[in-house]
Amino acid sequence: MPRPDYRPDFRLDGFDPVNETVGEEFWDSIESEHPELTELSAHHSSDGARSFYVIHNGAVTWGIPGEPQLIALFLERDLSTKSYRFDHETLPLPELAQAFLIARGCPAEAIALPPGTGTQSADAATVALQQRLVKDADRFVLRSSHTDDSYPKAETVVLLEAVDERVEKPFRVLLQQADLDNFTHTLREGAFETCQAAVDWMEDRSTPLPAPAPGAVRNGVRTALPSAPPQARGRAR
Repeated sequence: MPRPDYRPDFRLDGFDPVNETVGEEFWDSIESEHPELTELSAHHSSDGARSFYVIHNGAVTWGIPGEPQLIALFLERDLSTKSYRFDHETLPLPELAQAFLIARGCPAEAIALPPGTGTQSADAATVALQQRLVKDADRFVLRSSHTDDSYPKAETVVLLEAVDERVEKPFRVLLQQADLDNFTHTLREGAFETCQAAVDWMEDRSTPLPAPAPGAVRNGVRTALPSAPPQARGRAR
């Protein structure tokens, strides 16, 4: 779980938004909920012009059930004009937030969650999938997700779709299940030929996730594990 006493420092003292729209969007999307935000990971460029954050938004717990609780935030400062712009996305898993930031120039190793942050990976399969989610970008987009943070068995379900239509079984379901008593979690992936088949599994859950065939190739395209940042709803202006 997030550390409640660790608020993000946006390093914007003396900076103004590049325009009024950016200022309004930053307030609505980020600053207005600052008391409920917890920084999970952050990286700042050596010149101070760019910052990358993975943030937990505790306010979501009291909002619409199932909404993503993480924010990937990219801040870009113009040091000469003392202005800033930003890019952000709300996401259901830390690995998707990290991939979003890596695609915007953040070194992968710099945005990794520090040891002891959140629940710990329960097995090697979870670690392997998490690593591939972070590493392989722009291959899948987010279609839907549902986060249930109920104690003691929290769960996040994510539906992704391959960008490349030639990918075999392009619809992927990610299932993260956390044991909050033992502070561990597992992450698994299932592959489906149609969106309806994926949704049916998510609603029924009576059978195991159908794992994608390892190294499957269709029309010369190797199927990839999902890891791309989803289509952004909060692009910089």
